[in-house]
Amino acid sequence: MKIEDIAKLANVSKSAVSLALNGKPGVSSETRDRILKIVQDTGYIQRSQLHAQQVFRGNKFLRLAALTNSGIVLDEYEKQPFFTELIRHIEDQCSSYGYSLLFSSIQGDQLAGEIGRLAADYEASGLILLGTNLTREQVSLVSGHVRNLVVLDTCYESLAADFVVMNNFMGGYQAASHLIGLGHRDIGYVQSKSRMYNFDARRRGFDAALEEHGLSVRKEHLFTLAPTVVSSQEEFVQGWTRLGDSRPTALFCECDYMAISVIKSAHELGVRVPDELSVVGFDDIAEAEVITPELTTIHVEKEKIAALAVERLVRLAENEGSPLHLKTLVDTTLVERKSTRAL
Repeated sequence: MKIEDIAKLANVSKSAVSLALNGKPGVSSETRDRILKIVQDTGYIQRSQLHAQQVFRGNKFLRLAALTNSGIVLDEYEKQPFFTELIRHIEDQCSSYGYSLLFSSIQGDQLAGEIGRLAADYEASGLILLGTNLTREQVSLVSGHVRNLVVLDTCYESLAADFVVMNNFMGGYQAASHLIGLGHRDIGYVQSKSRMYNFDARRRGFDAALEEHGLSVRKEHLFTLAPTVVSSQEEFVQGWTRLGDSRPTALFCECDYMAISVIKSAHELGVRVPDELSVVGFDDIAEAEVITPELTTIHVEKEKIAALAVERLVRLAENEGSPLHLKTLVDTTLVERKSTRAL
């Protein structure tokens, strides 16, 4: 009996089973009860261990941990489109190696206290740390306690740890190059209120492409928005209105959420995208193809990132990995849709 079998019996995803077993949000109480009853009836986990040690009979497993309620990673991060796709790919990769995946969510102010528990987790062969919103100091704290560790979705070059992350610099460079190639010269930038490695690297790549063409972002063309809101944002509406006739003809947004928000804000203002304003996002989440017009964006190879992270962690867990730490960048690609056009 494996976690896949429990999922089939309950008619739910493997992710739902893992959430139920860990007592995490993301599944309804009815679904959770159904999963736990199947787990008990099949003897998959002993009743006395159901909410304690989570011992998986005959199963190896890895753990995914995220620091939530801080910046872009929300309490129910597994429901956010980017992370939903990434987690699904991680689960698939774990399964291909004969491992199950469990989840841990840690509140932003509890990392120091929780790191000891993670380090003492004798059940898990290794830990994938979702480092999206983590500082260098936080990643260093975890790497100092956890032996088999791969940090995902960020990178600190000076730390002795394994990282797998998309090539954010390349993505920002590709976005700017695309807009410049369409003839845009007054190009604005939409940045997140919450700063992190990924966003800063995207900005560096974007600025590098502009500089090659003798361009730069004018101060008044820099907008700052919430990174997880997909509805119209008043900050953008007011900022755009204040510009009058000195508005940019194109905008690059640090993530697709903000790009979708900008498109909705533009619609509210009566600004036609892409006829009057071209918009480029970053991440290529599923919603990028649902918004009108469909969003031109930077595609992130989430499946490849997941594959590299799991492969590396399994090798470390099975003592097959190199003693040297690896920092892996996965290149991005531009997906041109209907939210951009030539001047």
